Amino acid sequence: MQEKRPGELNVMVKAKDLARYVFEVTQKSPKQYRFSLVAKLHELSLEALESLYRANDTFVAEEPDMREKLRLRLDYQHKALTDLRILAYMAELARENNVILPRQHEKISRMSADCMNLLGGWMNSDKKRFGSR
Repeated sequence: MQEKRPGELNVMVKAKDLARYVFEVTQKSPKQYRFSLVAKLHELSLEALESLYRANDTFVAEEPDMREKLRLRLDYQHKALTDLRILAYMAELARENNVILPRQHEKISRMSADCMNLLGGWMNSDKKRFGSR
C-alpha cells in the first residue's frame, strides 16, 4: 500500500493500490487469457485511475461560468465509476476461469467497492458544494 501524498485524494491512493494489486495477481496468469481477460483487467484498472486524475485536474471554482468544467469533471468521475464496476465483473469472470484465485477476486471486489464508495462521496461533495450550476 502506498502512502498518501499531501493533498492527494483517498480515492486516488486506493485506485493506485487496486491497479498495483491487479497487475501483481495476474503476473502468472494462464497464457490463454493474457491477451484477453488479463489485458482487460489491466486496462480497466488504468483507465479508472486515468479518469480519476482527469477529474481531479479539472479545476472547478464557485463561479457561474464553471458549468462546463463541472460537467467535464462529472463525466470523468462517471467514467471512472463505470470502469470500476466493469473491473469488478471482469475479476469475477477471471475467478470463474481460474485466472485468479477466489481470495484474489474477493480482494479486487473489496478494493473496487472502496474506490466506488470514495468516488461517490467525492461526487456528492461536488454536488453539495456547487449545487446545480
